[in-house]
Amino acid sequence: MSLTNEEREAIVLFRIQKAKDTFAEAEGIATLNYWNAVTNRLYYSCFYITSVLLIKNNYIAQTHNGVIHLFGMHFIREGLVSKEAGKLYSKLYELRQTGDYDDLFNLTELDVKPLIPMVYKFIEELQQLILTD
Repeated sequence: MSLTNEEREAIVLFRIQKAKDTFAEAEGIATLNYWNAVTNRLYYSCFYITSVLLIKNNYIAQTHNGVIHLFGMHFIREGLVSKEAGKLYSKLYELRQTGDYDDLFNLTELDVKPLIPMVYKFIEELQQLILTD
C-alpha cells in the first residue's frame, strides 16, 4: 500500500492522539482494578505509537507480530530506540495475549501497575523520534 505524504501525515497525527487517548483509558480503567483490561489498553497504546513510527518511515506491517518484527529490526537493532523499550513492548504483547485469551489466568495490580509509567515513557520516546524525524 502506497500512501501520499498528506495521507501519511494525517495517519501519523491521528495515531499519536489515539495512542495518548488509549493510554488515558488504561489509567482510568486502573482506578477500577480491571488489570486485564488495563494491560490491553497499555499494549494498544504502544501498538498505535509504534505503528506511527513505522508508517512515518515507510514501513507497513500487516499483523501485530509484523509490527514487533519491523520495530525490532529497524529501530531497536539500529539503536534508535532503547532495548528496554523493545522488551517492554514485547512483554505487553505477551501479557495482553494472556489476559485476553487465557481462561485460567488473571493479571494483578502487581503485574500491571508498574508498567503504566513505563508505557508513558515509551510513548514519549517514540513520539519524540516521530516528530523530530
